[in-house]
Amino acid sequence: MIGNSLNQLAPYAADPALTLGRKHKEAPPQSRNEFQRDRDRIIHSAAFRRLEYKTQVFVNHEGDLFRTRLTHSLEVAQIGRTIARTLGLHEDLVEAICLAHDLGHTPFGHAGQDALNKCMQDFGGFEHNLQSLRVVDQLEQHYAEFDGLNLTFELREGILKHCSVKNAQLLGDVGERFINKTQPSLEAQVANLADEIAYNNHDVDDGLRSGLITLEQLEDVPLFADQLAAVREKYPQVTDRRLIHETVRRMINALVTDLCNTSANNIEAASPQTIAEVRNLPQLMAFSTELYEQQLTLKRFLRTKLYQHYRVNRMSAKANRIIKELFNAFVEDIKLMPDDFQLKAVENKPRAVADYIAGMTDRYAIREHQRIYAVSEREL
Repeated sequence: MIGNSLNQLAPYAADPALTLGRKHKEAPPQSRNEFQRDRDRIIHSAAFRRLEYKTQVFVNHEGDLFRTRLTHSLEVAQIGRTIARTLGLHEDLVEAICLAHDLGHTPFGHAGQDALNKCMQDFGGFEHNLQSLRVVDQLEQHYAEFDGLNLTFELREGILKHCSVKNAQLLGDVGERFINKTQPSLEAQVANLADEIAYNNHDVDDGLRSGLITLEQLEDVPLFADQLAAVREKYPQVTDRRLIHETVRRMINALVTDLCNTSANNIEAASPQTIAEVRNLPQLMAFSTELYEQQLTLKRFLRTKLYQHYRVNRMSAKANRIIKELFNAFVEDIKLMPDDFQLKAVENKPRAVADYIAGMTDRYAIREHQRIYAVSEREL
């Protein structure tokens, strides 16, 4: 396995001194590098703060200990930095991508995204990766000289994990790799897989905490079962939360170690010398065949046993109704939205409505729905 500190970057790592730049030129930062500036702008954004009250799997008010989009993003960043440090990649860039990757996510998790996409199907659709890019490029309003956060190209390409050719043609430089079939930086590849590691394993933890899935069910999932057996053998007296935590943390370690080793071998075989060469190679960040298959098995388990559990489906049904009814109300009467979104609606009403709804937290969306549709006795 390759081992490097941040001061020993590999030649194919992203270099903030050689960034492909920002949309709007700015003087270079004085006490930090360009990727640190990106990270700091993300952390100070309103969209980042809103992640605290946006659903991962369980709606925020269902329990204080379940993951939110904010805690998920922090966990992704921690995993991403570990991988980056091991492989000699730029930790600051990986961290910034990880912290920004869900900025455009709707309230109510994937149920909210699916509902908003249905509402927008005749108006260009809705996809949270594209929305995250829209947030950092346009919707954040902080600076006197430009809209958005004016982030580096490297950060923006990392946010955009997937994109149709049709949409890519509208995005300029950051969309070109989807047209030309090239790869993003290794840092962007790391962030994508760190996201996968985080949500799979922490959804297991939250699913067990909620009681919607059980240890007995997970004993049929090899990735979990192997680590559970190892914990029980080493600590036969450990039960309950300690047993679960020990198992999940070992799952994460197994995946991170496998990803680092497999990717290091891929990099050594391809022998890229620059980030430009990385972009023209097949994807180098990858799990071994065995761990990849185990990850797929875990994903299938979570989809059927957790994400499609009737209690989660009830929440999804409520989310769908709230999003749909809010969308219809705002499209019918834009004066129900705040003034700044009314102004945006003059140019593109459906997109302005989608921007407003996507920026809501779970509890704000619920309150907006109640304000518009709830009828008090005084109003009867």
